[in-house]
Amino acid sequence: MPLTWTTKPFAALTLAELYALLQLRSEVFVVEQTCPFQDIDGQDQVAHHLLGHTATGELAAYARLFAPGLSYAQVSIGRVVTSPRHRRAGLGRALLSQAIAQCDAQYGPQPIKIGAQQYLQAFYESYGFVQQGEGYLEDGIPHLYMLRG
Repeated sequence: MPLTWTTKPFAALTLAELYALLQLRSEVFVVEQTCPFQDIDGQDQVAHHLLGHTATGELAAYARLFAPGLSYAQVSIGRVVTSPRHRRAGLGRALLSQAIAQCDAQYGPQPIKIGAQQYLQAFYESYGFVQQGEGYLEDGIPHLYMLRG
């Protein structure tokens, strides 16, 4: 399924885009994963937002991109999410490829650090990410720090 990709700083998001991305994050990270946590964490304002829309305008994939020093010392990607209605169509791979490309475009090619859910370790490794240190629990979910050189 082809998506139309846009990357915007927080101030350039429309109200409809902001609503859609917060709705998608809540649907997956809070409801689907049954994990009550503070999704609105004060970091959206400093992130670039990668939005993948279907031909009908539905937000199907999303991620936050951070310059070095904002989330980690390195460039980072977070809140990587695809809509449950569009899974099994390769959107996770398309999203991560776009996120890496946009990090390179926004901040220049350099290492990228993520805090990945442990069950996605092999997925991220297929993009060159390598586990850094021990795993940790975040909101009751096992995570790993991973770095892509």
